[in-house]
Amino acid sequence: MDEAIYAARLRPHRSLQPSQARLVVGFLALGCSIVSLPFFLLGAWPVVGFLGLDIVAVWWAFGASYRAARAYEDLRVTPLELQLDQVDAAGARRQWRFNPAWVRLQRDEHEEFGLQRLAFVSRGRAVEFAGFLGPDEKAIVARDLSDALAQARRGPVFA
Repeated sequence: MDEAIYAARLRPHRSLQPSQARLVVGFLALGCSIVSLPFFLLGAWPVVGFLGLDIVAVWWAFGASYRAARAYEDLRVTPLELQLDQVDAAGARRQWRFNPAWVRLQRDEHEEFGLQRLAFVSRGRAVEFAGFLGPDEKAIVARDLSDALAQARRGPVFA
């Protein structure tokens, strides 16, 4: 009876793999080294330091991005329950449980930019989810969740 109608793990998308990010930072360091060498030879050595700070800033930004990508959300719909688990990058978990018969899927759409926000609404409270997904990915999740909630509202199937 506890069989899932719908289950998904939503993760933030990153366009580069960590090895590719290291490669980008390596090329940036090589480029900055080539650019800074004439300045160093002319005696304008502080330019080397500032270009080095640029490399450090880009390296730190990639690191922060990959740390943030450890966050995820788990969705699970059964005939008796809808469960949303949000786990942040540090591993802290927040969990919500809803009755599929009483929860509503709220969709905020912009005519030019597509689906902007998804939330579960129950008893006057809204819980936003899938905020890190793009509009097209949110639309797919919303479609699948709508189908799963409709199936859950029909009740369990006894074989």
